Amino acid sequence: MHFFSSLFTYEHPWSHVVIGMWHKYPNAHCAHVVTVDTLSRTVDPSTGIVRTERILGCKQKAPKWIVKLFGGSEDAFVREISFIDPASQSATITSVNLSLSQFASCVENVHYSPLSHERTQFAQTAEIQARMAIWRTAADGLEKWLVQRFEQNAHLGKVGFSDVLRTLWEERNRQTAAA
Repeated sequence: MHFFSSLFTYEHPWSHVVIGMWHKYPNAHCAHVVTVDTLSRTVDPSTGIVRTERILGCKQKAPKWIVKLFGGSEDAFVREISFIDPASQSATITSVNLSLSQFASCVENVHYSPLSHERTQFAQTAEIQARMAIWRTAADGLEKWLVQRFEQNAHLGKVGFSDVLRTLWEERNRQTAAA
């Protein structure tokens, strides 16, 4: 098993970041995410916690040898479940790959929490594990490659989300000025 972790600070209030979560895709930096389908969204009436389940459709540019070896296609799907707690100002997202999960799993956890009135901390972890126990050396190589791919996509995700947040913030300021 290989791990990835990242901390980042967005220069936006927590409430703005949470609103931005729903507008993150599509964006120019994350062109690999091509569809987002919301399966369910519920609000717990006693706690106010919003639970959302989505499926993200991705086009991964996997090396042809990986596609041939494991079958399938470059189309990949990810299940995402998020919980937003307005009372504690906590937002968590857990994502897991659905495609090729019989060969490798990637479980990502994201947590957004306020650092101050105008700043939000983003904490991200991922556990990546190949399921080829017989070929441990090959599995280790696959896990390392998957971590590198995950890290590249995570960087693009932060850049893209920063652009989304900036655009939303500018629109908010335009609407406030017009009012």
